[in-house]
Amino acid sequence: MTDTANESKDLYQVCTAQEGDDASAVELLQCVTQQLAMATANSNDARLFQFQRSLFLILCAALAFFMQAGFAMVCAGAVRKKNVRNTMTKNLLDACGAAIAFFAVGYAFAFGGSKPESSEKTFIGTKNFFLVDEDDYAFFLFQYAFSAACATIVAGTLAERCQMSAYLCYSLMLTGWVYPVVAHSVWSPNGFLSAKSIDPLWGVGMIDFAGSGVVHVTGGVTALFATMILGPRRGRFHDESGALFDVPHEFPGHSQALQMLGTFVLWFGWYGFNCGTALLHESSETHNIAALAGVNTTLAAGMAGMTALFANMFVLERFTGEAFFDLKYLMNGTLCGLVSITAGCGVMEPWAATVTGCMAGFVYILGSRGLVRMKLDDAVDAIPVHMMSGILGVINVGLFASPRHLQSVYGHADHPGLFYTWRDGDSSARLLGVQLVGLLFILGWVMCLMLPFFVLLDWKGWFRSDPLDEVVGLDTSYHGGLFLWNNNDDDSSVHSEAIETLRKRRADHARSRLGAESLEAFRNYPQDAVTNTEGTPESDDDQQGGVQF
Repeated sequence: MTDTANESKDLYQVCTAQEGDDASAVELLQCVTQQLAMATANSNDARLFQFQRSLFLILCAALAFFMQAGFAMVCAGAVRKKNVRNTMTKNLLDACGAAIAFFAVGYAFAFGGSKPESSEKTFIGTKNFFLVDEDDYAFFLFQYAFSAACATIVAGTLAERCQMSAYLCYSLMLTGWVYPVVAHSVWSPNGFLSAKSIDPLWGVGMIDFAGSGVVHVTGGVTALFATMILGPRRGRFHDESGALFDVPHEFPGHSQALQMLGTFVLWFGWYGFNCGTALLHESSETHNIAALAGVNTTLAAGMAGMTALFANMFVLERFTGEAFFDLKYLMNGTLCGLVSITAGCGVMEPWAATVTGCMAGFVYILGSRGLVRMKLDDAVDAIPVHMMSGILGVINVGLFASPRHLQSVYGHADHPGLFYTWRDGDSSARLLGVQLVGLLFILGWVMCLMLPFFVLLDWKGWFRSDPLDEVVGLDTSYHGGLFLWNNNDDDSSVHSEAIETLRKRRADHARSRLGAESLEAFRNYPQDAVTNTEGTPESDDDQQGGVQF
């Protein structure tokens, strides 16, 4: 009642000042009625805006989350058939583990207790653990999709040789602590790198529109350190005696159709990733920002895919005398374009997005071949796709960020990309400098936490799968009992002697833990679950490796 009385009094004073002290009662009543109608309309407009924002943010979160299906398809298609079930299980574990970790602590560390009106800089958030006192559930859902995408990047890199328990531990660590600190530093208004801060670093702050650095570089660097510690798959660069192959052995994935499906799913979900971020910026140009992000996403992806495909053809023709269309380069080149434009999709002109995509195509070729030269095994090339292309995207913002789009998104355009400052006769590279500082922070933070974490897992024997498990396939070891493919065209790298060794090991384990009665039940395991392995040919790789048990 008190608030209503005060509002009525305020309206009366406004109308008195507007109509004059000598206004009649009828004129004052008409004025009050008009003011009430305007206040009601404004209130309804605000509620409608919040409804629309939440609705579209949830839709974009669903699109971004659908990228998990794309990651799963790409990973499943890139591994050998004996590891498909294990790879897809890890992808789903990422989504499940990220949901719990980000709900419990990750969201609070990243965005909890943000104070947009304060210039205070904080290392992490300190409120809203378990979403206590948090009302913007749509924002949480959107940010969860980002954290899950960051965790899933590593799944393909470690495929075919990582233990299940180690993978779950890493996923919780990344989404609950490592990623949230990076997100807080760059995207929270109280982060020391934030462009939304009242007092941004060097007057501009780091601009990472939708996460080339925050999401993809974080996940890509984690994948790099993980594969350095975990080591390559058996038979990739060395034989069983440890001798280095003259030419690294390729392990072709069992289904390029799945990889292609995953690529299209990822491209589709990326529109929610990039366009949805426009909803987080309070601007009268939100609709134009979202549309620009979609256009730039499309152009960068298309240009990067074509660049990688034809550049690889040129390299093959020069070195082998025979050129052919390699689908892997088309798919991964397209993904590189998507990653590279994510940082600047809302602040670059379309021509700059096309240039960025072209550069990303070349980055993929150099990165993929560079990993092989360094004897680093990445089953799906996640490191060049996410880490290297993400670094390119962050740097290119410092080169190509447009003043008019910076003004629309962040409300200031004093320090645009380097090419624009040169055009205006200024040599300032302040934005580029902040972008480099942000990259150094991400690289250093991930290295300081995840590198010792992986070293500890490896030292304890919790990281790498047993050699026998790798040979028979992680599907057999972890998911399906004594399972083999039932025809010679599926996966001939699974040896009958390896399966027999695994059967003996499990029998010994049953004898030591369960006794003779349970052992007899184990030996009477239904035979239709185990395929006869006689006559199964060995692959050329395994014959050269000379697997011994």
